[in-house]
Amino acid sequence: MSFDLQPHLKGELIELRPLRPEDWDDLFAVASDPLIWEQHPEHDRYKEEVFKVFFSEALESGGAFVVIDKKSQEMIGSSRFYGYDPERSEIEIGWTFLARKYWGGRHNLEMKCLMLNHAFKFVENVVFFVGEKNIRSQKAMEKIGALRSGIVTRTYGNHPPALNVKYVIKKPR
Repeated sequence: MSFDLQPHLKGELIELRPLRPEDWDDLFAVASDPLIWEQHPEHDRYKEEVFKVFFSEALESGGAFVVIDKKSQEMIGSSRFYGYDPERSEIEIGWTFLARKYWGGRHNLEMKCLMLNHAFKFVENVVFFVGEKNIRSQKAMEKIGALRSGIVTRTYGNHPPALNVKYVIKKPR
């Protein structure tokens, strides 16, 4: 069975649906808040020319989603599956961001649970990479039960390589 990288996932608070080219305006409206990116290695992603690259890469990845608040039907963020490795039984969840209004609540947890439940139909391990200085996202990862498994170097956009904390969640037995 091959990994379905863009299912339509629905929870109580949110739904995740595949990213489409026509989502640009609504998604950039969310991403244009500089405070979303202040701790991220690509801290200028709120700028249109930088976000265009992010958006284009998201579409090309074949695994990107938009996050919709079910109550308001507003687009509130994005996430994606990436780097499926059947031999290692592993996939990455990343490139996630939510409008600040949704930080610290149940929306991120539900999003990650929906994505993890789907991923564990196909793989044994889900990995996440979080910027070394992105303490807010590191705490969010630990809150959902992810375990630190090392430090790696990653490159974002046109920025120099940055240190990232690698997290892993293993399929429950």
